Amino acid sequence: MGDDLASAPWWRDAVIYQLYIQSFADGNADGIGDIAGLRSRIGYLASLGIDAIWITPWFRSPLRDAGYDVSDYRAIHPRYGSVGEARELIDECHAAGIRVILDIVPNHTSSDHPWFVEALRSTAGSPERARYHFRAGRDAGQSPPNDWLSVFGGPAWTRVVDADGRPAEWYLHLFDSSQPDLNWDSEDVRSEFEDVLRFWFDLGVDGFRIDVATALVKAPGLPDLGYPDGAFLADLTRADHPHRDRDEVHEIYRSWRKLADSYDPPRMFAAEAWLDDPDRLSRYVRPDELHTTLNLYYLKSAWTAESMRRAIDASIAATSCVGAPTTWALSNHDVERVVTRYGREDTRRRPGVSGPELGPVDEQLGRRRARAAALLTLALPGSAYIYQGDELGLADAHVPEHARRDPIWIRSGGRRWGRDGARVPLPWTPDGGSFGFGDDGAWLPQPPGWGTHAVSAQARDDTSFLELHRSALRLRRTHPALGGTSEVNWCEAPREDVLVFTRDPGFGCVVNFGPTAAPIPLDGRVLLSSDRETTDREVPPHGAVWLDLRPAGRA
Repeated sequence: MGDDLASAPWWRDAVIYQLYIQSFADGNADGIGDIAGLRSRIGYLASLGIDAIWITPWFRSPLRDAGYDVSDYRAIHPRYGSVGEARELIDECHAAGIRVILDIVPNHTSSDHPWFVEALRSTAGSPERARYHFRAGRDAGQSPPNDWLSVFGGPAWTRVVDADGRPAEWYLHLFDSSQPDLNWDSEDVRSEFEDVLRFWFDLGVDGFRIDVATALVKAPGLPDLGYPDGAFLADLTRADHPHRDRDEVHEIYRSWRKLADSYDPPRMFAAEAWLDDPDRLSRYVRPDELHTTLNLYYLKSAWTAESMRRAIDASIAATSCVGAPTTWALSNHDVERVVTRYGREDTRRRPGVSGPELGPVDEQLGRRRARAAALLTLALPGSAYIYQGDELGLADAHVPEHARRDPIWIRSGGRRWGRDGARVPLPWTPDGGSFGFGDDGAWLPQPPGWGTHAVSAQARDDTSFLELHRSALRLRRTHPALGGTSEVNWCEAPREDVLVFTRDPGFGCVVNFGPTAAPIPLDGRVLLSSDRETTDREVPPHGAVWLDLRPAGRA
C-alpha cells in the first residue's frame, strides 16, 4: 500500500478486491470457503497488489441467500469461523498493508432473526411488529397490501398465520420471503444498526459496503407501484419511487457518517446504489454522507467505445460535482462474469439473468475484451473493484440444475438461471479434488478443466490474466499519473471504435473495441499491453495499451 494505514483518505484511489467468502479458499476441508482459508491466502492478495478486501456477509445466517439473510449481525456463522478469528484476520491483513471492508445488510434481516421471531409471536400493531412492515391485506385480507414484486420473483408480500391457525397480516420482503424488510421509521432499527457498526469498527474493520443502500425507506402508506407493461421491475429511477431512493434515506447516512468520522482514522462506506440518474446518485456521496458509491452504471454498460465513454463521463461528472471520487468495477457476485458477458454479441448487463437465453458465448473473444477492459478500468481516476476470479480470467461456470442454490433460480421455478455461475469456488492448482480450493470437493461444483485457470498455472506466465493484473497494479502504484484523481483528457481517436485519453503527468491509454488493429495516435512507449503482439505503433483487435508519454531520457 502506498501510504501508511493511519493516513487518509485511502479509499479515494484504492483497488478493492471483492472476496466471496464461501468460494475463495477452504481452510477446514468442508468444501466451503472460510476465514481460515482466507488467512492462508493473504500472501496471494498482497502479491496481487490490492489495497483492501471487501468480504461478502460472514454473519450468522440460515444462508438461504448466501448470507444476505442475517440472523445475528454481531456473530460470525460457525462454518466461516469466529469473531476471534476475524480479529486475527483483520490484524494480519493490516500487517500486510490490506484494509478490510465488510458487507452490511440494513434493508432486511433473516426471518430467523430474533426480532422477526418475536414479531410473529406478537399481535398486530405491537412494537415487535413495528420493526418490520406488517399490513392487513386487501380484499378482506385475501390479497397482498399492494402490488410490489420481489426482486427474486413473485409478490413482495407473504401472509402469516396467527396463533389460532387463521391467516392474518402480511409482511413485506423486497427479496426472498426469508428476508423481511426492516422499518427504518423505527428508532429500534436505527439505534441497533449504529451499535452494530460500532461493534465491528471497534474490532478494527476499516469500512462497510452497504447492501441495497437505496431501499431502506419506504413511502408512507406503501402505495402501489404500477408496473408498466407487465414489466418485472418498474423503472428504479422514476420520480417518487415508493421503495427506492427516497429522499429520507439520506438522514440515515448522515448519522452513519458522523459515527464513522468519530474514529481515528475515520472509517468509510461504499453504497450499492442501482441508479442511472447522476444527480440522484451524487446525493449519496455529498461531503456529510457516504464516501463512495459502487459504479453500477459503468458495470452494466455495453462494451463499445461510445457506451463506455458515455459511462465514464457521466460517472466522473456525478461524483466530482460533490467532491467525491468515482469507483469502477466490471463485475460482482450478482452479475455475469465479465468474460462471459463480453463474449456475447450483446454485451450489456441484464439484472439477475444468465444462461443460454442471452445467446452463445465466445470465451476467447470475451477474454480478449476482458483483458482490455481491465486496463481501461485500472487507468481511470478514483478507486477500482476487482471481483475474485476476474484476475484469473474466469468465465461463468455451468452449474447443473440439481446443484443450483440461488433463490432467483428457486423462486422463478427455473425460468431465470440466477447467479450461481459467477460464484463457483476459485481454482488454485491445476488438479486435485477441488483444484486447490480445499482438500476435496466444493459447495458448488467446479467444471472440468477449471484448473486451466488456476493461480499456480498462471503465476510467472507473463501472458496470463493474473500477471497482467499484477503488472497493472504495480504500475498503478508507481506511475505518477495513476491512482489519484487527475483528469481524463480525451484525445482524437483514429476510428470511432477506439478510445484515446491521457492523464497528467505523461500517461496515455488507447483501447481498441474493434476487430482489426488500430494505430496508436500518441507519441510514447508502451508500458503494458493486453496482448503480447502489441508494437509501439498499433493496438491489437479488442486490445488496450498503456503508454509512457514522457520524452526519452527524462526521469
